[in-house]
Amino acid sequence: MLLGASIRFPKLGIEIENLGTGIDFFGIQIAYYGIIIAIGMLVGYLLVEWQAKRTGQNKEMYLDFALYAIVISVIGARLYYVVFAFDEFKDNLWSVFNLRGGGLAIYGGIIAGVLTAVVFSKVKKVSFALLADTSCVGLLIGQIIGRWGNFFNREAFGGFSDGLLAMQIKKSEVAASNISAELMNHIAVVDGVEYIQVHPTFLYESLWNLALLILILLYTNHKKFNGELTLIYALGYGIGRAWIESLRTDQLLLWGTNLPVSELLSIVVAIVAACLLIYKHVMIYRQKKKEI
Repeated sequence: MLLGASIRFPKLGIEIENLGTGIDFFGIQIAYYGIIIAIGMLVGYLLVEWQAKRTGQNKEMYLDFALYAIVISVIGARLYYVVFAFDEFKDNLWSVFNLRGGGLAIYGGIIAGVLTAVVFSKVKKVSFALLADTSCVGLLIGQIIGRWGNFFNREAFGGFSDGLLAMQIKKSEVAASNISAELMNHIAVVDGVEYIQVHPTFLYESLWNLALLILILLYTNHKKFNGELTLIYALGYGIGRAWIESLRTDQLLLWGTNLPVSELLSIVVAIVAACLLIYKHVMIYRQKKKEI
């Protein structure tokens, strides 16, 4: 019996055979998704610590913040997903607590993280804007790494693509609810095995965020005001996510509509961030003119 590769990138000549979704550790199944999310959190904290040291801040404070923010952000990411995909859980509410199969929405994590930062900055009497500027690089690297959890779960992909990065996933390994009519119309058969051919949106977002992270790290020592790096992150991520979200087949929809909630939120975030950046730079320019 021909099993075929689990995932193929036909234009790149890459085939990945027998790609599992986790490992067996002394009889306990540990999902790659969870491992990758955990790695993303650890690397994210280490980058924040480096950024704090680089900018002359107390790095120990960021460890305290991370201990709260990571836990609360995971809860927020899960709640956001559950709220907008409640039909998946309504018949088995206990499944809300099963994170091994995915189901974390980054915007929920970001919202929870921001709220945590607001409270933390008040309690510690530190600048929220500076805290956010330093922490956003950790969030970005966490997103860059974390998206690869979607790769192992065969989820968060887009519609049909015949581009250079087009990815083929064995149809039998994909949740039927994520296979659109468009994908069914473009089934690829290789050695008798059926594949859906998709936009690898997890890869698009990972690469987009990598470029954004490099930009922010390079610009750190040139920023004009506290909060500027956070606004650059919000603008850049909002633009990229709005485009990438429009490609996906598993969008979370606003209740009672066909409107993708994360795409709408991305557009709003990008517009607000752009307006605030323009406003702050205009005010700085005017102040400099007065001083002259």
